[in-house]
Amino acid sequence: MKVGITGGIGSGKSYVCKRLQAHGIQVFDCDAVAKQLMRTEPTLRQQLTELIGPDTYTAEGNLNKAEVARFLLSSPSNAEAIDAIVHPAVFEAFKKSGLNWMESAILFESGAYRLVDKVVAVVAPKEIRIKRVMDRDNISREKTLEWMNRQMDQQEVISKADFVVMNDGETDLDNQIIKIIEQCNKQF
Repeated sequence: MKVGITGGIGSGKSYVCKRLQAHGIQVFDCDAVAKQLMRTEPTLRQQLTELIGPDTYTAEGNLNKAEVARFLLSSPSNAEAIDAIVHPAVFEAFKKSGLNWMESAILFESGAYRLVDKVVAVVAPKEIRIKRVMDRDNISREKTLEWMNRQMDQQEVISKADFVVMNDGETDLDNQIIKIIEQCNKQF
């Protein structure tokens, strides 16, 4: 059974994935793989350079994050064009990985949900999420809210998920994870 893990910024997806690893489950990290492929995969590099321009990569061959961000944020169609290049490569990497669990902040938006049988939504109260992001990224409340508002609403994510993990710092996280693992194993 393939399982996708998603949730908004500050929900604690990565922490839940670390807890899954403690239970013997390796999780494919879509964001990390996308970044790696953008740095190292020749066809992807060429396509991105053709799309964004000659400043996509530095003279040393590193991804010029500022240039990519500028292009990405300048219009929704630019973001869609980058996604059309990167997402299929990440999906293919997941298929070849041999892993059954994937973490993706944009599981529904990217279409990655089509690659999994079940979806786990990691959630937390809004104020906790805001504090986590502000502390982690050292950014303002306004910038944090701007990022949060660009993502799918937490209630919508919950409505599309098969399982919900409350990561509020109080609810027993491991107990929730064990129940999900058991349910997924029963259905497999």
